[in-house]
Amino acid sequence: MLAAGGKGSTGASATVRSVHQAPETSPPPGTVVLVTGGAHGIGREYCRAFARAGACVVIADLDGAAATTAAEELGGPEALAIETDVADERRVEAMVAAALARFGRIDVLVNNAAIYAAVPVRRALLDALTVAEWDEVMAVNLRGMFLCARAVVPGMRSRAYGRIVNVSSGTPLSGTGALHYATSKAGVIGFTRTLARELGPSGITVNAIAPGATLTELTGTEERRRHEEGAATRAIPRVGTPQDAVGAVLFLSSPSAGFITGQTLVVDGGRVMR
Repeated sequence: MLAAGGKGSTGASATVRSVHQAPETSPPPGTVVLVTGGAHGIGREYCRAFARAGACVVIADLDGAAATTAAEELGGPEALAIETDVADERRVEAMVAAALARFGRIDVLVNNAAIYAAVPVRRALLDALTVAEWDEVMAVNLRGMFLCARAVVPGMRSRAYGRIVNVSSGTPLSGTGALHYATSKAGVIGFTRTLARELGPSGITVNAIAPGATLTELTGTEERRRHEEGAATRAIPRVGTPQDAVGAVLFLSSPSAGFITGQTLVVDGGRVMR
C-alpha cells in the first residue's frame, strides 16, 4: 500500500509521461498525507478526498475526539487520528513521530490548522485588539505552520520528494476580515514563497491555496449572513463550500504539480482576480 513518494516511485519520478497517459491530478494510492486541523470544516473535507484517492491519511487536530471520529469515518488502517497543538513544538514533534511510526514516512503535509472557526477570532478594530488575541492567532496560524513544516521536511529531503500545501485565505488579498487573522494569512503567503525557494533543490514543492468565504458546520449565524450577503461580489455569485477547495489541494499534492512551487492559488469564485 505504501508505494508512493519514495525515490524511484511514481511521485518522485522525473520520467516523461506518454502523451496518451492521463495526468495524475491526485496523489497516487498509498501516498501518506498529514492534514492539520483535519477534524472539522474544510480540513475534514480534505481528509475525505485524500482517502477517496487511496491515500493514508493522518488527521491531526486540537480536538482529539473529533479527529478520532473523522478517522473512524474514513475507516481501515489507512486513517490515523492524532490530538495535537500545532503551536506547541513538542506536541508537533510527537505528532510527526506517531505518523512515522504508523506509516514510515510523510509524503504530503497540508498545513490547514488555524484559529478562525473551530477556535473563533474576534473581529475587533485595532484599538480594541489585545496583545493576547494577536499572539494567539500568530502562534497557531504562523508558528504552527513553521513547526509542522520543520518537523516533516527532514524526511522529505532524505527521499528527495515532498509536497507541502499551506492554507492561506482570500482576506489579505481583499483587505477584509479580522486584522490579526488577515495578517497571519498574509504571512502564510510569504512563508510559502520563501520556503519554496529553499526546498526546491531538494525535490519538495511548497504552495498555498487561498479559499474565499466558505460555509462549514462551524459557521455561526452572523458569519453565515455576512458570507451570503457578500456572495454577489463574486463572478460565481454563491458562497463557497468545503468541496470547492478540495480539487486545488489534491492537484498541488499530486505528481502533476511537480514543477509548480511558491504559488498561491485563489479559490474564491472570482472575488479576487489577479
